[in-house]
Amino acid sequence: MMRLDSHARRLAPGVSFLALFVIASATAGAAEPKKIDLRTRKGVEAVKGEWRWHDVTLVPVVGKNKDGSPNKTYNYEPRAMGVDYDDSKWEVIAPETLKDARSTGQICFCWYRINVTLPPEVEGKRVYFQTVVDDYGEVWVDGKLPFKPGDVGGPIAAGFNAPNRVELKDPKPGKSYQLAVFGINGPISYTPTNWIFLGPTFLELVDKK
Repeated sequence: MMRLDSHARRLAPGVSFLALFVIASATAGAAEPKKIDLRTRKGVEAVKGEWRWHDVTLVPVVGKNKDGSPNKTYNYEPRAMGVDYDDSKWEVIAPETLKDARSTGQICFCWYRINVTLPPEVEGKRVYFQTVVDDYGEVWVDGKLPFKPGDVGGPIAAGFNAPNRVELKDPKPGKSYQLAVFGINGPISYTPTNWIFLGPTFLELVDKK
């Protein structure tokens, strides 16, 4: 009996360590950043949003050469990056269909727009919007596309099927942001054989450090 008690005492520190490990693991799991999935109805309802979509058309325009003489080049329509742009006549799309192929295929472009209102749980958090555009994307927040040379993975094209991740500045419950995602089919020089769609798209709530 004494030998068993002695053996149990020798195991006690190990048991305590195991218990601490389980508690620490549970705590770490609880600290994982919360994500609001904007490809689900529940997620979109949480931010009082509504996804809208519209195709983009290339249009011939008169441009300028460096010497000021006119030339023929191209621009696109609609130019829907502005916070006050009227998208009320655009197609409303269910969030579950963001994964569906859209636009015309080959060399094509399109817009996705949503207005998000932050829920109460953003209090004390940093908030990021992240999406993956198949194949390239640019993300405008409240009509702005802040970028600088060398940027990777922020508001501008991040790479083939790579995440675009932008921080929503000064977040607080009830604050709204207009998000406009410009989708680009690719690789452009290869003449793409696919269409445009969105992969994982969400708001991420991260504890402030």
